[in-house]
Amino acid sequence: MTFTADLLIALVSIGVGCVLTYVSMQRAVRRSVSALQLATEQRLNALTDALHTLEMRAELRMPAAALPVPSTSAALAKIEEMVAAKTAILPEQKQEELMPEILVVLAAAVTAFLGKKVRVRSAKMLQSPYEIVNPWSQQGRVFVQASHNLRSRG
Repeated sequence: MTFTADLLIALVSIGVGCVLTYVSMQRAVRRSVSALQLATEQRLNALTDALHTLEMRAELRMPAAALPVPSTSAALAKIEEMVAAKTAILPEQKQEELMPEILVVLAAAVTAFLGKKVRVRSAKMLQSPYEIVNPWSQQGRVFVQASHNLRSRG
């Protein structure tokens, strides 16, 4: 009888130990998650403040007619209009080079991301791989796909 009582006590103590370990791990995970959330929120606030500072600096440098519009889509439309107007005015400029306004926006974005002031010296537009289709490559892919044996299995 003492053997079964000892076994029962051992099983109960193991169960209590498991429950206590589970509860302590849950508390530790909750603490670490809340600490990570707080750190992320602080970093987001710092980035938002840096972005507002950069926007204010950019507004001070731009003429009154080119001030950004508060909504993002309207601001993008305004930038596209400015780029289109610059392209129409300067047709002799190469299409690979970006407008100075775009370079300023790129520099501001990288500065906000890295936290250090950066200077973009040059940038150019790259074509996406989907825009460049070599006919020889395309024909090769067609040939390989056609060579697969697609007999039905039944």
